[in-house]
Amino acid sequence: MRNTGKTYLLRERIQVIDPKITHKDFMHLDLSKHNPELEKVDITSPSQMELHIQSLLKESNKKAAIGGYLEERNLYKRSEYFTNSDQEDRTIHLGVDIWTGAGTSVLAAYDGRIHSFNYNQNFGDYGPTIILEHEINQQIFFSLYGHLNLESLNNIEVGQPVIQQQEIGWLGTSDVNGNYAPHLHFQLIWDLQGMEGDYPGVCTKSEMEFYKMNCPDPMKILI
Repeated sequence: MRNTGKTYLLRERIQVIDPKITHKDFMHLDLSKHNPELEKVDITSPSQMELHIQSLLKESNKKAAIGGYLEERNLYKRSEYFTNSDQEDRTIHLGVDIWTGAGTSVLAAYDGRIHSFNYNQNFGDYGPTIILEHEINQQIFFSLYGHLNLESLNNIEVGQPVIQQQEIGWLGTSDVNGNYAPHLHFQLIWDLQGMEGDYPGVCTKSEMEFYKMNCPDPMKILI
């Protein structure tokens, strides 16, 4: 039954932001270390990154930018939360980012319940974060929504039921979302490994194979 559930999960198309932003409104955004265009942008500055993304969206006549699964990024070098002189740096992004305006609504990927939530305040961290628990064909899995605004954590509680496409929060600004241009970090997780309100969204190269198995590619189900 576990395989049946996983096959179903990776087949169904879902939407996790404002339904008025359709698949025709998305452009791909490459934030990997291999993109030479980023050399022209101060990627450590949320305001400069927001201007860069807005410019790309205007040029392409799109409303949101999407991408990032397993990208190797230099962006995380700005934060000690991801770097350590005695250990391997975390540079591999494990979810998909959707870049659009602050205040954009965030939707539940599937029916389920609120598993946990937290305000992760490390520099470069998720900021306000909600994790939902789902079950399809007896397969339990989780979806994580990071970089929300603080209002997203108001009036919610662990165990609270949610339905697919229900509004569960809104995108935050850089002052609360971990110091990034407004965007949603969306991640699928099979095993939370006992964590609550948080789960690694960036890993080291040596850990990538494990996390690749535990965090399947969300692009397979996003429109």
